Amino acid sequence: MHEPTVCVTIVTFQSSRYLRRCLEAILKQRDICLEVVVVDNASTDGTDRILDDFAGRIRVISNTTNVGFAEAQNQAIRASRSDWVLTLNPDVLVDPDFVRRLADAGELDSGAGAVCGKLLSIGAGFRPLAERRIDSAGIFFTPTMRHFDRGWHELDRGSYDRLEYVFGACAAAALYRRRMIEDVSIRGSFFDPDFFAYREDADVAWRAQLLGWRCIYAPSAVGWHVRTMVPGRRSSVAPLINMHSVKNRFLMRIKNSTAGLYSRYWLPMTLRDVVVIAGCVTLEQRSLPAFWRVAQCWRSAWTQRREIMRRRRVDDATMARWFQFTPASEPLEVEAASAASAGVLAPDAA
Repeated sequence: MHEPTVCVTIVTFQSSRYLRRCLEAILKQRDICLEVVVVDNASTDGTDRILDDFAGRIRVISNTTNVGFAEAQNQAIRASRSDWVLTLNPDVLVDPDFVRRLADAGELDSGAGAVCGKLLSIGAGFRPLAERRIDSAGIFFTPTMRHFDRGWHELDRGSYDRLEYVFGACAAAALYRRRMIEDVSIRGSFFDPDFFAYREDADVAWRAQLLGWRCIYAPSAVGWHVRTMVPGRRSSVAPLINMHSVKNRFLMRIKNSTAGLYSRYWLPMTLRDVVVIAGCVTLEQRSLPAFWRVAQCWRSAWTQRREIMRRRRVDDATMARWFQFTPASEPLEVEAASAASAGVLAPDAA
């Protein structure tokens, strides 16, 4: 039986506070063939010295400028040849069986292009929290075309302990099948370089769904994430990231939305657009350049759209089921015995 291989790809920018512990946790993964590629986006915080301490155990790509999360991840993905790619943020810690459990879940369905585990919240500096709260159990979209992490900030009380299909995976810790990466990439890029940072995982998830790839949520794979981009707290985020967030919301729509989806949800979509534009004009003027950036990326986005729509394999009725105001999921039917032996049914399985 073929043993799946995994490349862990980490993009770091001024992340020395977290990087060492993140790498140590990855290098302690059990029962899986791993390689690790780290792309440093011109950090100036001592990241290079930390990476030197892992020489011989990881591969490092050092950029002279910050090319953004999306393109740096593309660099790491192109540098690997494994069956699966695990994108991992440096502010994530994972349990020793995390990668193995994700890979086992992915092997249950050859049509699954992505797998995500249960990410739990952890404080700044990897400080444990008093309560066990969900950070992400996969991502979902609403009829307003907003995307959220399932379970965000809810107490972990078993509501997200089912092995199931979800819309997509949070790229803070997402396992992607190589065949899916190659299938959905456009002009050699898996993540859209125009996004720079933020929403690139939602864009990939939407594109993958249009092209017929599924995403599995495997709750037995547990990690811990320090989240800086928190819903409803835009004032605490760097203005540049807020600007990219606005820009990428519209780029994602240009590339992936269809007439059938718009005909169903045009009212909530339009109302949300009005809110976003009004917010930029009245409260967050430093995000106004987002609209000029959208104009600059317009031709590229429409070129990608034509490619996506030419190759789409899923109809609007099927896609519309995923766009709900409450987190949508679909059951994954597997033989109980084989799932248990794979250790993917529940956090305490196997």
